[in-house]
Amino acid sequence: MKTGLKSLLIAGLLANAAWSAQAQTTTAPAAPTPMAGASSPRTHEGRGGHERGMHARMDPAKMEAMVAKRLADLKAKLKITTPQEGAWTTFTAALKPPARAEHARPDRAEIEKLTTPERIDKMRALRAQHMSDRQAAMGKREEATKTFYAALNADQKKVFDAEHSKMMHRWGDRKGPGHGPRHEAPGAPAKS
Repeated sequence: MKTGLKSLLIAGLLANAAWSAQAQTTTAPAAPTPMAGASSPRTHEGRGGHERGMHARMDPAKMEAMVAKRLADLKAKLKITTPQEGAWTTFTAALKPPARAEHARPDRAEIEKLTTPERIDKMRALRAQHMSDRQAAMGKREEATKTFYAALNADQKKVFDAEHSKMMHRWGDRKGPGHGPRHEAPGAPAKS
């Protein structure tokens, strides 16, 4: 064999051996994550320890506990007095969301009997009703907040304004899971 061809063959064999050895010493890949499905929804750990999936909702019991804790913290920060208890109770009652059963899905058999244009019109009407109900509920919460705010003294109003601003900042700039970082206060370290 010619020397050049022999050198090329040896170099190729050495490269192949090195590549094979390197491939065997790498760590095994991580276990695959479960696919999204009814039995194992794909979730990730969100800010504040909340698990969120593509269309997953927080467990209602966890949500209720989280809201109760935040309201208790707010009540403590505001130092609600005995005469203000009634306004506080009215305010917190107005914050409770309406029951989800109000917006039950339409009967599938009824929808399947409709033509496509009729189905579109039916779904549009249901969506409009749902949005109208949500707007009405939001209006009630807003009015309850304004009424409660009027019952606070000047110091409590400052605390409430600061807490409400934090809440609006927390939720107001989100467009849903995975849509970029939240805006942090100037000079605050970035959260990862």
